[in-house]
Amino acid sequence: MWLLGCAAMLVVAAMGLQAASAQPASSVPVRFGILPLGGAFESRNDWEPLLADLSRAIGRPVTMLSVTSYEALEQAIQRDQVDMAFLSGKMALDAVTLRRMNVVAQVTRHDGLPGYRALLLTRKSGDYTSLKNLLAEPEKWRIARGESRSVSGFIVPQLQLFLPNHIAMETRFRSEVVGTHQVTALAVANGEADVATNNTADFERFRLQFPAEADRLQVIWESELIPHAQIVMRREYDDTFRRKVQGFLVDYARGKGPRGDAERAVLKSLHDLAGFVAADNSSLMPAAKLAYQLARQSAMNSQWVSESARQARLQRIEATYAEQMAALRGDAPR
Repeated sequence: MWLLGCAAMLVVAAMGLQAASAQPASSVPVRFGILPLGGAFESRNDWEPLLADLSRAIGRPVTMLSVTSYEALEQAIQRDQVDMAFLSGKMALDAVTLRRMNVVAQVTRHDGLPGYRALLLTRKSGDYTSLKNLLAEPEKWRIARGESRSVSGFIVPQLQLFLPNHIAMETRFRSEVVGTHQVTALAVANGEADVATNNTADFERFRLQFPAEADRLQVIWESELIPHAQIVMRREYDDTFRRKVQGFLVDYARGKGPRGDAERAVLKSLHDLAGFVAADNSSLMPAAKLAYQLARQSAMNSQWVSESARQARLQRIEATYAEQMAALRGDAPR
């Protein structure tokens, strides 16, 4: 079992996705980056059919960048190695406000809810099963959590549960495993950790893939709703191409007949998605608010050399949040 805290391995698949009959407008591929929701290879296999359909629709080759960590994907975006990406929360926010990308679509799920929930998982039996005991003595517990950029694996549990109880996830636990939602759930199921962060969507998928391990687990905490992930693309693409990509995503799996059935099967295997809806940068306002709340609460709970230093940090947080919201509204220059 690999850990996401180790050096990340990039898996780039030039997939030969374009149909022979298609005449591309350009031979330059569109490079698509994906979050490591399972393993890098698993994510690549899940996305390959959809990206093959995208390639045919836009008349251009599509290559895929599948990575083993959030950090690896963030670095690829910084190095301009990604043209489009499937991102959530903080990563999508940074891509839009810092890396000249725009939101074109947001995923939807069959439950119809506008988001999903972060979870805490423990084993059903043993000494470490109670939320009350966890909050009372976190230093006795081993935690398996997501990377610091993970919304449900770190940001939301830290913001909505741990910091309000004066617990910093990075320092208060006996030990930690940092990994994907699959890795964290397996760590608890196999006795390598006592509590894991996760989310409702990925835990559903985990139940299907690892039914025996899932049966050992229970949910002891749920967060408020978290907005679904977005598809972002570089602003350098013209509006005609952007609309073409957006139209493909919005129409995908909505048709009738064998083609629609095949596309719906693709989405079902792809984290059981229902489809995509058109979206713009304003869809990231909830993510900006979460990041702001976490930064502010962390500053309030931290120890400072002086109150003036704390206030200076709080002022920077307020300024950053104002700049982000202006950018998401379209007030700031592109």
